[in-house]
Amino acid sequence: MPTLPTPLASPEQRDRIVEIRDNLEARIAEAEREGSLGEIEGLRVSLAGAEDKLAQLDERARRATTINLGMPAFSGIADRAAPLPDARPGALS
Repeated sequence: MPTLPTPLASPEQRDRIVEIRDNLEARIAEAEREGSLGEIEGLRVSLAGAEDKLAQLDERARRATTINLGMPAFSGIADRAAPLPDARPGALS
């Protein structure tokens, strides 16, 4: 069965999603001990969704880092600027 894309989570929700994932893992272990096969499958689907959201958040955080492009500082640019033409009173530009 194809999976639907999960809505994007905000970075502020990361701790809560980790808590949900951990809870789902504990519930899956409990369902396995009790032999509740139908419940296990539903919990695994939810667990996959929580892990997908965490992966999305981690990927967005990785891409959001600042990248140094090696741009020169303004002082380095100003030192190489061409001189301005003489500004003489009455001269036409």
